[in-house]
Amino acid sequence: MELDLSPKLAKKVYGGNGGSYHAWSPSELPMLREGNIGAAKLALDKNGFALPRYSDSAKVAYVLQGNGVAGIVLPESEEKVLAIKKGDAIALPFGVVTWWYNEEETELIVLFLGDTSKAHKAGEFTEFFLTGSNGIFTGFSTEFVSRAWDLDENVVKTLVGKQSGNGIVKLDGNFKMPEPKKEHRLGMALNCEEAPLDVDITKGGRVVVLNTNNLPLVGEVGLGADLVRLDGSAMCSPGFSCDSALQVTYIVRGSGRVQVVGVDGRRVLETTLKAGNLFIVPRFFVVSKIASPEGMEWFSIITTPNSPIFTHLAGRTSVWKALSPSVLQASFDVDADTEKLFSSKRTSDAIFFPPPN
Repeated sequence: MELDLSPKLAKKVYGGNGGSYHAWSPSELPMLREGNIGAAKLALDKNGFALPRYSDSAKVAYVLQGNGVAGIVLPESEEKVLAIKKGDAIALPFGVVTWWYNEEETELIVLFLGDTSKAHKAGEFTEFFLTGSNGIFTGFSTEFVSRAWDLDENVVKTLVGKQSGNGIVKLDGNFKMPEPKKEHRLGMALNCEEAPLDVDITKGGRVVVLNTNNLPLVGEVGLGADLVRLDGSAMCSPGFSCDSALQVTYIVRGSGRVQVVGVDGRRVLETTLKAGNLFIVPRFFVVSKIASPEGMEWFSIITTPNSPIFTHLAGRTSVWKALSPSVLQASFDVDADTEKLFSSKRTSDAIFFPPPN
């Protein structure tokens, strides 16, 4: 059966006055299950509070919009309270407990992409809440919780039963949450919009790569990531990941066209990408994108914690430039003049090509 690679939008899973949680389903995007990748978004309104939870998957979080506060507790560590803003990437290894809060008018939206190879369900995140109507301790008897916490059973009933919210609640505007500490961001978060550029092509595009060098925690997550900003009408060179990594891409802003070619030269996807779309490129398939006049920006994870190795099929660093002229002539079945014309084009190192004049 052929895989459906068409991009999809997330669907709401739960929510209320404080915000909502959305996810992509492997039943609609089968490559999630095939690639053991989960994808979800958290949207918090003003004073929205995402209750403390942990997940069955390691993830990379990326702040798509707004400013807020995140609480992160690594196993057997103290709580770190981070001020977060648009462009922040945060590595969340297994076992980490997190909470999220928005005290501003602008909606806070956080994207989560992660590895579900050890999850309960392939292609889906399962969250375990510490409090709330579906919190872990609602399942234990009062006796067990009382002995575990060394508290009177009446106090336990209040602690476990008082919070009637499910996953996300809205706090009173006067409630004071912990103040973030600047030093807590060190090693925990990297702002991809402010980080040094790994690629910068005039009228082409820019790339920031997230890896173990600039955010060591991604090594524990087992994923790398990048933020790509393609200028208006520019093209991203056809290429493929040659270290067997999957490319999972979320369109942050703008729009554009994409083509993906797979086995036997078959075009398996040709469509228009829009903000909010998620799509996955299978291992070794070749992908290329052309931005609309307004440009296009995307955030991707790659299923390797180090900088991915891509083979490009256009430009000076492409495989074509490495092959000898006679091999090119024989392969294309063309004469020497045509081969020379082909080899004389795209002599820059660029992986992004500006629009034609």
